[in-house]
Amino acid sequence: MSKVWFITGASRGFGREWSLAALERGDSVAATARDTAALGDLVAQFGDRVLPLALDVTDRAGCFEAIAAAVARFGRLDVVVNNAGYGQFGMVEELSEAEARSQIETNLFGALWVTQAALPQMRAQGSGHLIQVSSIGGISAFAGIGIYHASKWALEGMSQALALEVAPLGIKVTLVEPGSYSTDWGDVSSRHAQPLPAYEASRAVAAKVREARKASRGDPRATRAAILAVVDAAEPPLRIFFGNGPLAVATREYEQRLATWKAWEAVSVAAQGPVTP
Repeated sequence: MSKVWFITGASRGFGREWSLAALERGDSVAATARDTAALGDLVAQFGDRVLPLALDVTDRAGCFEAIAAAVARFGRLDVVVNNAGYGQFGMVEELSEAEARSQIETNLFGALWVTQAALPQMRAQGSGHLIQVSSIGGISAFAGIGIYHASKWALEGMSQALALEVAPLGIKVTLVEPGSYSTDWGDVSSRHAQPLPAYEASRAVAAKVREARKASRGDPRATRAAILAVVDAAEPPLRIFFGNGPLAVATREYEQRLATWKAWEAVSVAAQGPVTP
């Protein structure tokens, strides 16, 4: 049976590719973007199986209105993809209050508002699948994008708790954690804080790391089959990496964490205090 999707940030990147993946196999998509003109070619190609919706995910009321419009048009919601977001570059000290708040408002609260708006319909159906677009940056961290990591680490924790809450209701949750891809995340879609001279050395190292990754960046089009496999699975994963690099990063990350926790175990246990009989 064909599915009904609701995808935020559908005008570019993963949102665009996954909209095409769904539409090309006969599904219907409520596609959101800040400017629906960017969705015009989808409507021209796929007709009334596309519902273009103007949406700024930081507008909670707007998220509820967009979900309501999708349900009114298609009658149900099978897959909701929280994809809208961007990368904020800048050392932690360099970030302005406006930059920090905007990153969290978009990447975390935007996903929260859409999730809250979709859940009543999914609960009524007794089914549904929430796809939360995280990142390898949702479980590890690199210099120069600290507030981006904050937004994705928060999304990870919220979504893991959400999965436990909605499982008895027949609703699935999956965190998609992509590695490096040839999208405009680090280019025209990104924002940059005013640099401080004190961090020039650290910035240069971070830039070299990003540049080295460019040669092995994944093709966003290759994620089409992957996202369909996830949403069609009878038992989809809570977390899944997209790309061939994240697993190695995650392995190093958790090995280092475990080693540190073990090395400091005596101090940790002593912090418990006397055991009360």
